[in-house]
Amino acid sequence: METISRFFNHPKRSYFLFGPRGTGKSTWTRERYDHALRIDLLAPDAFRAFSARPERLRELLEGDPAKKVVVIDEVQKVPALLTVVHQLIEERAAFQFVLTGSSARKLKRTGADLLAGRAVVRTLHPFMAAELGVKFSLPEALKTGLLPLVFGSQNREDKLRAYAGLYLREEVQAEGLVRNIGNFSRFLEALSFSHGSLLNMSEVARECQVERKTVEGYMQILEDLLLCFRVPVFTRRAKRAVIAHSKFYYFDAGVFRSLRPAGPLDRSEEIDGAALEGLVAQHLRAWIAYGKQAESNKLYFWRSRAGSEVDFVLYGPSGFWAIEVKNSSRIRPEDLRPLRAFGEDYPECKLLLIYRGKEKIKRNNILCIPCEEFLTHLRPDHPPDAAFIK
Repeated sequence: METISRFFNHPKRSYFLFGPRGTGKSTWTRERYDHALRIDLLAPDAFRAFSARPERLRELLEGDPAKKVVVIDEVQKVPALLTVVHQLIEERAAFQFVLTGSSARKLKRTGADLLAGRAVVRTLHPFMAAELGVKFSLPEALKTGLLPLVFGSQNREDKLRAYAGLYLREEVQAEGLVRNIGNFSRFLEALSFSHGSLLNMSEVARECQVERKTVEGYMQILEDLLLCFRVPVFTRRAKRAVIAHSKFYYFDAGVFRSLRPAGPLDRSEEIDGAALEGLVAQHLRAWIAYGKQAESNKLYFWRSRAGSEVDFVLYGPSGFWAIEVKNSSRIRPEDLRPLRAFGEDYPECKLLLIYRGKEKIKRNNILCIPCEEFLTHLRPDHPPDAAFIK
């Protein structure tokens, strides 16, 4: 497969590069640091060697002093290596360590302090539409997502179906994270109904027929494996009473589709709408993560207790935008009401409606942008309404 350039802008110092399996961390580091000392802890021999003697890393560097960059893949597999890395950073400022990981669970569980700030934390996300250019297809992205591991496969649907099994087999079951893998599998499926919705742990627990505390533990595992994220409600200078619950999303629209059951009683429009909202959400997260103001820009949603809701609110040094997503080719007056309500409370905010139509229009001070055009123009450090500006 032809190499696709990523928007990820690497730090000059040592850093952690987190992201779910299949987001392209290893591919990216191999291309960027082709002359680095590379340690892949997914390889059984490397895992055994460094688990037994983490100090072997120091010996390797002393044996090849010309190596100034060290890439350690899946560093969470051997957390004890971080102690050696910490010492080496303190002793030799010229070294750069690039530490990739698809789970923060073991690092947190063993009390690893992420090198006490000696290394910054960055994230790699599924492809953005603008990275793919002409290869991007909105219908295909809604069906199979934008995970590089899946995108580069000849049979994307088969690869996607196997993806959840990969995690269940190699992360959850092998690490002994849950006692009952069947309950956890049912949890993944039940949780798919909450994609793009308020997260109600009690409802998920009833659906899975397990205790709420068990579901909370499962949820923590899922977040530690970077397979999902929550979007908090925007409360800054709130003029109306707002709800307290967060919204839930799987990290990739294709992964959501692979877990969401579909049958005669499931409306395809409902599933497509949730997939579209999730696709926009994962793009906005990547836009934040790859930008120069990554630590300061934040993603929220807004919902008043009266039921008025705006899907996304971007807020930070880069600007202030409210974004509503509609899986419809027409714009109805009721589609604009939540944005108008938000605009009344926050007149400083730019209002965007993303929809499945073909025309860019401005209505009631709201910019209405076709979804495909919005996504293909969304680039780090460019405003989200760049498609309209151009």
